[in-house]
Amino acid sequence: MKAASPNKLLFIGISICLSIFLEVQVALRGNPSSEASPIPMDTKGIVDVRSKYSAVETVARLESILKAKGIKIFAIVDQAAEAKAVGLTMWPTVLLIFGDPKAGTPLMNRYPSLALDLPLKVLVRESEDGAVWLSYNSPEFLQERHRLNAPPFGGLANLIAAAAQ
Repeated sequence: MKAASPNKLLFIGISICLSIFLEVQVALRGNPSSEASPIPMDTKGIVDVRSKYSAVETVARLESILKAKGIKIFAIVDQAAEAKAVGLTMWPTVLLIFGDPKAGTPLMNRYPSLALDLPLKVLVRESEDGAVWLSYNSPEFLQERHRLNAPPFGGLANLIAAAAQ
């Protein structure tokens, strides 16, 4: 039996990849819910707290609590609105980016990699079943990831719980 030429093997490989790509695209188009169904991920270090409020009300509550505590809100990113702006759909999903430079700066000076996770972030999202979740990196995860002496931002859990309840 004669071996296939390298060009023929390349052509076959590209054909297979293109075929798989097209099948996936057809499957996604044929099933709109597949776009809304998130792929399970490794969520080590992420704390999820269920809110009893809508996503909009949860964001407003968290924003109000942060402002009342004098915590600076750097940005609020409405990811669902950004998706809509480019013709895509997404369940309500908002990222709040906030912090206290007086607390964070000394930590970042001592542990420079911590700047990757600061300012702090909380994700408010509505899941497919209508439940609203607040998600954030646990202080213990940040301690482990950046080799801190102790878990930082111990009061974060209380702020999140207050927004959710």
